[in-house]
Amino acid sequence: MSPIRYYIFVFLVGFCTLIFAQKDGVDDPDLLSVRVQEHIVQAQIHSDRGDYFSANDYLIKALKIAEKIDDKVSQGKIHTKIAKVQYLVDKPDQANVSLNKALKIQREIEDYGSQAVTYNIKGVFNSNKEEYDSALEYFKSAKNLFEQEDLEEYIPEVTLNEAKVYIAQKRYDEAKSQLESTMILAKKYDQRRLLSSALIQSSKVSSALGNTELALSQANTGIEIAQSYDIVENINEGYLTLSEIHEKNEDYKSSYDYIKKHIKLSDSLLNIQRADLTFSATGESAYAYRAAENAQLKRQVDEVTAESSFTRITTVLSIALITILSLLTLSLYKNNNIRLKTNNMLHKKNDELIVAKEKAELASKTKANFLSTVTHELRTPLYAVTGLTNMLLEENPKEHQVPHLKSLKFSGDYLLTFINDILQINKIEANKVELDPEVFNLKNKIENVISALGNSAKDNGTNLHFEYEDGLPETFNGDQLKISQILINLLGNAIKFTKDGDIWVRAYKFKQKDNLYSLRFEIEDNGIGITKEKQDHMFESFSQGSVQINRKYGGTGLGLSIVKGLIHILKGKIYLKSELGKGTTFFFELPLEHIEEVKQAKEVEIKKSNKMEDLDLSEVKILIVEDNKINQMITKKILNKMGLYCDVVDNGEDAVEQVKAETYNVVLMDIHMPGISGLEATKIIRTFDKELTIFALTAVTLEDKMHEFGEAGFNDIISKPFKQEDFEQKLFDVLSGKEVTSSFF
Repeated sequence: MSPIRYYIFVFLVGFCTLIFAQKDGVDDPDLLSVRVQEHIVQAQIHSDRGDYFSANDYLIKALKIAEKIDDKVSQGKIHTKIAKVQYLVDKPDQANVSLNKALKIQREIEDYGSQAVTYNIKGVFNSNKEEYDSALEYFKSAKNLFEQEDLEEYIPEVTLNEAKVYIAQKRYDEAKSQLESTMILAKKYDQRRLLSSALIQSSKVSSALGNTELALSQANTGIEIAQSYDIVENINEGYLTLSEIHEKNEDYKSSYDYIKKHIKLSDSLLNIQRADLTFSATGESAYAYRAAENAQLKRQVDEVTAESSFTRITTVLSIALITILSLLTLSLYKNNNIRLKTNNMLHKKNDELIVAKEKAELASKTKANFLSTVTHELRTPLYAVTGLTNMLLEENPKEHQVPHLKSLKFSGDYLLTFINDILQINKIEANKVELDPEVFNLKNKIENVISALGNSAKDNGTNLHFEYEDGLPETFNGDQLKISQILINLLGNAIKFTKDGDIWVRAYKFKQKDNLYSLRFEIEDNGIGITKEKQDHMFESFSQGSVQINRKYGGTGLGLSIVKGLIHILKGKIYLKSELGKGTTFFFELPLEHIEEVKQAKEVEIKKSNKMEDLDLSEVKILIVEDNKINQMITKKILNKMGLYCDVVDNGEDAVEQVKAETYNVVLMDIHMPGISGLEATKIIRTFDKELTIFALTAVTLEDKMHEFGEAGFNDIISKPFKQEDFEQKLFDVLSGKEVTSSFF
């Protein structure tokens, strides 16, 4: 099972089954929902390869399942994808029917983001039929909906399509404006295909406006980007554009050279399509395509002949080339079956690699989007659960209620830990974990970890022993936070599975070259041990020996997967030995550089010296910007308990007006709200107030989004649900005049 299916299963099925009994079987809507997404992914892979018939088959399967489970959102999206495939196989009438079905569903359920995608495709269809006014209306509607839904990354494709329409209408100034917008957004979201295409389209505009030098530069830059990322369609479009620019500039030789490149590449694209289409479809496509190419080439050669006597020889050669190409086309058509079999044999392995790569990329993107959505949707109610639970525990509940509240608090904390573990695994798998080396005292670091987990060991009746090799240096340069996390996970596991026993933590050198030490760490216990069969899977996600062990001892089964990932990042390795009933030993090895100057060593200490009572809070005012009524109440109560006065507004527009009208010390800004988002509200506030402290109080935590908060003007982010002491410390730092250390840099 792929990692993304693990995550979907655990979040949408597995965790729920721990709370509510659900029936198993093929009619389980969650499992069927997963099947829908699998078919859609397969359809995309086949469509990208040009195998539109297989893509259509997968989409029909997905649609049937979506209809069975009444998944309206997926139904709308699938009808849109079916329309694209139908249009590509020259069935425009059927494509329009599918688009209308999609729009009907999307309007009914108010799925505005998907509706915008459908409008964009409608616009492309109308544009290809030269119904330009209708096309522009659809593009405008699509852009408005994307802006409304805060989906800016989808807008550059729409503006690029608008620009193509304006170019066709020779409205070059309007086309130029749209292309500039496309390039700005394409660069922002690293959309190389759109950036390359926008540059090539811009070269057409520049040529039409008489700036040949700029036109050539733009076209060449667009082609270079396309070549770097193997975007063949853009390369082909670029060659044709350069040919037209050189022809207009009366450089007929260069024009001819580029048209030859265009034809050669077009042939390659046609051959790729042949490998996936049926024999009859291939033959028809070949004749139609070649006829169009020959006609276009002959027209261009005739025009060049009329312009200059220099082209007479070129004309003769071109006509000869046309004749040869036509004969070659006939030959290719007659031998198509043989060539298809040969190509399939030669390219089978390469195709398998391409499919595997595309599948992995699509799965990775799907997983990232899924995690982003699930994280936000789970953290928002978790903020209410943990906040209300803490309040109830502090408000003198009845004695018989306390155990229930503590159980609720434990469940909320457990789920939050689970979410954080999932996010860390995602970062590790996406290679987004960066090293942060610094000089530190290794012996002190291990002692601190042992001390921090001492109470847990004591509760289990377990003794901890620490052995640090005599003569082994103590100061090293390395990522001490990741080393701490590895030790905490391994030692925490040992404590969990060892009752009334002993655990040994050892550190020693097994290799040295100059100041580079290869260190080995051991965490040995005499606990329950692990069977031979389970040892091979211990470092996989969601593996914990057995379901019975998971239920008895708790935990998510993610800790060892995280440990293995972190050790790999630190260029180390890990292994284990264990015997059931006798205990387990984990070994891991890390390369660390010894630093001679002991005085440089430092330990990271987090000081929670929050003394709000020492501050004069009588004039302090805080603005809470939050649309969720429960979260408003929780945050306000927390601030009131700290002796702070606060106002509350529930949208970004009111937040801007409130900041203009009142003087606040701190603004706590939610991100996802009706109207303008917290990001947009903060950008507006920063136009007239650069000094106000604004914290993003949000459930968004994926670090690849952090730059957006910094660019918008936030001072820092407070992730919901938060630890109250961390929240208080950030406020204390601001109110006491201490400089805020941002999380964004």
